[in-house]
Amino acid sequence: MKLILALATLCAGLTLMSLFVGSGNVALRETIWAYFGAGDPLVVLVMQELRLPRAALALLIGAALGFAGAAMQGFLRNPLADPGIVGTSAFAALGAVIALQTGIVALFPMALPLMALGGALISVLALLALAGRGARTTTLILSGVALSSAAAALVSLVLNLSPNPFAANEITFWMMGSLADRSFRHVSVALPILLLGAMLIWRSRKGLDALSFGEETALSMGVNVRRLRLQLILGTACLSGAATAVAGMIGFVGLVIPHLLRRVTGGMPSRLLLPAALGSGALILAADIAVRIILPGRDLKLGVLTALLGTPVFLHMVWKSRGRDT
Repeated sequence: MKLILALATLCAGLTLMSLFVGSGNVALRETIWAYFGAGDPLVVLVMQELRLPRAALALLIGAALGFAGAAMQGFLRNPLADPGIVGTSAFAALGAVIALQTGIVALFPMALPLMALGGALISVLALLALAGRGARTTTLILSGVALSSAAAALVSLVLNLSPNPFAANEITFWMMGSLADRSFRHVSVALPILLLGAMLIWRSRKGLDALSFGEETALSMGVNVRRLRLQLILGTACLSGAATAVAGMIGFVGLVIPHLLRRVTGGMPSRLLLPAALGSGALILAADIAVRIILPGRDLKLGVLTALLGTPVFLHMVWKSRGRDT
């Protein structure tokens, strides 16, 4: 409980900080009044329509990735599992790439997140069709890896054959992940899917604890493993797919934070869900603040920074795991 309270306080503090950090020399008092609709109309527009949804999305997307990562690590009984393992993120990226390449985004900007969500849905249907009903965990993992590889190959094909260098450049930058220029329309698109995914995983938390002892033990405890597996896959797909749809590819967050917090929460997956969500939300908020401070005129991408931070931590985790295996 103390850990959850501390992480929630950290998220609240970083959210407030995110609201006041950005380009432009706007006085603190003017910024505060702008959030209440008073003052310069341009400042009010920037604060209410850009910074506020950006902070909200940072918290939501970070929480979604952490929640899904904790669920996947418990489901697979692997501390190095990632929510992208089911292939949803890769197919969401493919949907967004198609939207950018075809030029639909120029006519209807919200086509990008909507087509990304469509790609995520296709990946879930393909995963269930490929793995079959009652598929074992190993089959689901292999199916997810195969779908991720297929989506990555198709994205590369689109980039390779793109006749428009500007579209290819736009795709490359989107793939890096960012929360810049997001609005409340993006929040409204992602929020219902995120809530659905979180609900599916939260309802599975007791079964997830039982599954941590093995499938046979979970079955002996009366857990419907087939239904539990389906709920966890769908929940993870909703969370990672919606996050990718509105922010692009943001890696390592759903892997590193749940892994680090497991030492504090203990072995039960259900105890890790909320701390992982809050910790990942805090990390995305902090990283999004950092990209606005480090290179304010160069548009450093959020996904680039999280990869730079996450890669050495991940390598350290692998090294320590190797040490335990020998």
